[in-house]
This record gives sequence, C-alpha cells and structure tokens, in this order.
Amino acid sequence: MVAKWQLLLGRVLLSAIFILSGLGKLPHFHDIAGMMSAKGIPLATVALVITLLIEIGGGLLVLTGYKARYAALVIALWLIPVTLVFHHFWGIPAEQQQEQMVNFLKNVAIMGGLLVLSYASPEKTEAKA
Repeated sequence: MVAKWQLLLGRVLLSAIFILSGLGKLPHFHDIAGMMSAKGIPLATVALVITLLIEIGGGLLVLTGYKARYAALVIALWLIPVTLVFHHFWGIPAEQQQEQMVNFLKNVAIMGGLLVLSYASPEKTEAKA
C-alpha cells in the first residue's frame, strides 16, 4: 500500500517540472524558438513543438500513470541532448559555470528518476500483483 503512494508522489514530483516548463514556454513560443536557433538547434520551431509535446504530453502521461513507463523513457532520452546543449558548464565563462553545473546535475538526477520510473511504472507494478 505504501509503495503505491510513493510511486504516485514520485510521479507527481517528477512530472511537475516538465508540465510547468512546457506550459511556461507557450506564451513565449517565438522568443524561445529564436533562442534555440541561436544555440544552433536546426529547425528550431519544429524542435520546440517536439519539446512541448514531450514536456507537456510526456509530463501528463507520467503524472497520470498512463503509459508512464514509456513516457519516462522518452523524456529521459530527450533530456540527454537538452542537457548537453543548454547546460554545458565546461565550455562557458567561469562566472557561469557553477549555475550551469547545478542545472546539468539536476537534469542528470531527473534522468535517473525517470529511468527508475520506466522500470517501476504503474503498468509494471500492476502486472506483478
């Protein structure tokens, strides 16, 4: 019984950052697409639409537990290039390195949580019962 509540709370906590981040991008769509283009992201508008689908859609799947196993895996894989492109602390001025290293490690930790969820998702847990 406790495990189900832990899994639910974990899904809520993991999904919040993605859902809120995606929703926060919507009103600034063109500005964010421009920033992504400046970072060298090809087809930035298309990449941003994919990002929104992953953040909002994947976040909602994780939150509700519906296909959470697959959504968590997709988000974790998506976070790899996102983290390398936007939080490369090793290639920026020293005064920015600490903040970007924290963001890099935060994303790595979130990836770890998502990988755990992709193994211990509601679908998998119910199949064992």
